[in-house]
Amino acid sequence: MIRTAHIIIVLIFLLIGCGTKSTVVLLPNPDGTIGEVEVASETGSQRLTQPNQATKVGDPKSTPSTPTILSEKEINKTFGKVIAIEPDPPQKYILYFKFGSSELTLQSQELLPAIIETLKNRNPSETELVISGHSDTVGDKNSNISLSLKRAKIVQDKLIAQGVKGFIVDITSHGEGNPIIKTADNVNEPQNRRVEVIIK
Repeated sequence: MIRTAHIIIVLIFLLIGCGTKSTVVLLPNPDGTIGEVEVASETGSQRLTQPNQATKVGDPKSTPSTPTILSEKEINKTFGKVIAIEPDPPQKYILYFKFGSSELTLQSQELLPAIIETLKNRNPSETELVISGHSDTVGDKNSNISLSLKRAKIVQDKLIAQGVKGFIVDITSHGEGNPIIKTADNVNEPQNRRVEVIIK
């Protein structure tokens, strides 16, 4: 299985022969983990598994070159402009609520400034804010859908009150239908009483 990978692919157009040459570099993911990527042509393939490992391939009939490790200096010199325009990775925050209510727990209230700071560093016209409300399984399903929506809107209101405006906002309510921890009906599970905020 190929794990999720953060890569740079650069196409260099050759003036002679109008061919193309592709360079693929495997970079660490934003959280520091390393994925894998397989670069294949009609005549062979190479798998990149190490940070800053790179291979080149000329055309569909060319075998990808033996992988080499590029230094940070080489990567910045060659791909700095590409890296600079790369969009920020999505960030996810989870806020929890008191039982049966739309009141945030104290710990989750303390997380709001971090969300606001992240949003202030994003361009509103290029950023989507997804706010998803959830509940545990206590109570009936329709009431939990309503409660989940109320929780999501409460979070949106708190962000707007702190000056977060102009973002594309998508509010959803999952009720008890998408739990972090699966439980039987009518189970009080704090981790399922939540709002997920995804900034992408």
